[in-house]
Amino acid sequence: METALLLPSAETYSRASEILSGGGLVAFPTETVYGLGANALDSNAVLSVFAAKGRPADNPLIVHIHDQAQLEPLCTLPEGAQELMDAFWPGPLTILCNKKPVVPDTVTAGLPTVAVRMPSHPVARALLQACNLPVAAPSANSSGRPSPTTAAHVMEDMKGKIPLIIDGGMCDVGVESTVLDLCHGDPVVLRPGGITPGMISSVLGRNVQIAGSVLRPLRENETALSPGMRYKHYAPHAVVTLVEGPSERVVPLLRKLSLEQEADGVKSCVLCFTEHVDQLSDCRPHDIGSFSDPSEIAHRLFDVLRKLDEEGMEAVFSEVIPPEGVGLAVMNRLGRAAAFRTIKA
Repeated sequence: METALLLPSAETYSRASEILSGGGLVAFPTETVYGLGANALDSNAVLSVFAAKGRPADNPLIVHIHDQAQLEPLCTLPEGAQELMDAFWPGPLTILCNKKPVVPDTVTAGLPTVAVRMPSHPVARALLQACNLPVAAPSANSSGRPSPTTAAHVMEDMKGKIPLIIDGGMCDVGVESTVLDLCHGDPVVLRPGGITPGMISSVLGRNVQIAGSVLRPLRENETALSPGMRYKHYAPHAVVTLVEGPSERVVPLLRKLSLEQEADGVKSCVLCFTEHVDQLSDCRPHDIGSFSDPSEIAHRLFDVLRKLDEEGMEAVFSEVIPPEGVGLAVMNRLGRAAAFRTIKA
């Protein structure tokens, strides 16, 4: 299959709509990462998403809409959902709702809930309006790899597998949407993102819990209620190890670990904050952003992780940030990229 890479235009949206209506797949940008979209009401089309990604079928997908009126046939809203939609939609918040029969079990991995969101990216909104379909879309990457934040990233993984990629430039947020469960009692963040627990709590006027699996692997037989809950996810080919502790200990340990790998013939590097790049100049430092700006780190993270593969890295040692605010989303992604392999300095 030939994969077309097209800039946004009326003709592109028309072509994309025809593909989606005919059961095909289209990759498109959102404000978080690029998505791989299929008609959410077409079970066969949804199955082709799993096939293109090599994604386990027990990993649920998110349904994207452009108008809240589209929710009525798809699901029933749990308490608090409308207030959050009014506050954060369009934007990077996904809400679990109780699904209606029209939503295929292939979308929800057989769960009684469906994850829904309304993206804010102008290209995503234009596409969703043009096709006027609910679109099931995970990230447009091969399963387990770092999520794509540029069209070039999508082409690396999806060339020859899908007919169309819409190039909308680099994504703004850089990590996937926050996924919130309102269907099982207290509000619970299943996957952190740009909408933080504190922001949600301020709207709901109540405490928001964070799922234990956000910063640890799923336990045996534990159900993945949300995308992004797999043990190893967002990972480059290199072995990634996180190094925790005060910076005065972490920085020299990063240097020591990386240079030891080099001495053993293993191509190695460090992921570090802007503030520490000069101190680690002999360890192939990859600047992930300033320690004081978790949003910048989130924006850069997946692009940096993909560069590790381009450079043929085999071992990577990374600094960490406190899992607070957007930092929680960063540490969720880094933790899974490292399969939770951690050294304390």
